[in-house]
Amino acid sequence: MKPAELDDDGRQLLNQLFDKWSLLVLDGLCERPRRFNELRRQLPAITPKSLTTCLRRLERNGMVERVVVSTDPVAIEYSVTRLGRTLRSPLQAMLEWFVEHLDEVESARSDYDEQRLPG
Repeated sequence: MKPAELDDDGRQLLNQLFDKWSLLVLDGLCERPRRFNELRRQLPAITPKSLTTCLRRLERNGMVERVVVSTDPVAIEYSVTRLGRTLRSPLQAMLEWFVEHLDEVESARSDYDEQRLPG
């Protein structure tokens, strides 16, 4: 199946997995379970509201599990589910691609912007 052949549910899932934060949150959770504030420290640019929304969406889609840890005080820990782990290999490949090609993308952006500047 090609992405253009996805139905509305497939496109919605694709949009949710490729939103601003989901891939980075999943990447952090693939290493090991983490608490909310630990995820926030790992991704300092994310707001608490955005992280909460992202985690809930990933949990709803079956990618992340929310576990109440019996400590004093009670803590919440997030981990990747079996289904979420199936994304690890493609996720790593994508993140490696971003790192490997970021300079080329930035150069292309710069070239594009220069061609469109009035002058």
